[in-house]
Amino acid sequence: TVGSLSENVAYGWWFWTPGDSVDHPGYRPEQPIPFSHKLHAGQMEIPCQYCHSAARRSHSAGIPPTNTCMGCHRVVATDREPIKYLTEKYNANEPIEWIKVHDIPDYVRFNHSRHLAAGLECQECHGAVEEMEVVEQVAPLQMGWCIGCHKEREAPLKCYTCHY
Repeated sequence: TVGSLSENVAYGWWFWTPGDSVDHPGYRPEQPIPFSHKLHAGQMEIPCQYCHSAARRSHSAGIPPTNTCMGCHRVVATDREPIKYLTEKYNANEPIEWIKVHDIPDYVRFNHSRHLAAGLECQECHGAVEEMEVVEQVAPLQMGWCIGCHKEREAPLKCYTCHY
C-alpha cells in the first residue's frame, strides 16, 4: 500500500542513514563483573523487569543499580571475587561501569514501556538472554529492522514515532 509521504521517505532511505552501515549482532563486550544472565534469568528465573525495572515505566530499560544486585548478594555467594568487588563498589557508593550491549543512536527514541505495553517480550529484540552466559546483541537494531517489525504489527510508521 502507498503510505504518506513521510512513511515512504522513511522506508525508502533507511538503508543509508548514518550509523546504520555497521551491523552489531554478535557484539559482546567484556563487563567489569562477569554476569551470567543464563544463571540469573535462566536457572533462577528472575524476570527481566526485576533488574531492569525502568523498562515498564520509561524509555530506557536502564542498568540496574548496585542496590538491586545487593538485594540478594548481601547473603548469596558473598565469598566469590566478583561479589566481593560488587560489595566494595556498593559500600563505597560507586557505580559499576557496565558497558552497554544494546545501544541506538542518540537521534532515536526507543520507548521500552510502549513496547512492553504492546505485548512484546524482551527476547524479541534482545534474543534468548536467559540462555546467554554473556549477553550479546542478536538483532541489528537498525531502522530497517525496526520498520519491518512495525509493518508486520501494523504499528505507527510516522517519523516522529521514533524521532522526536
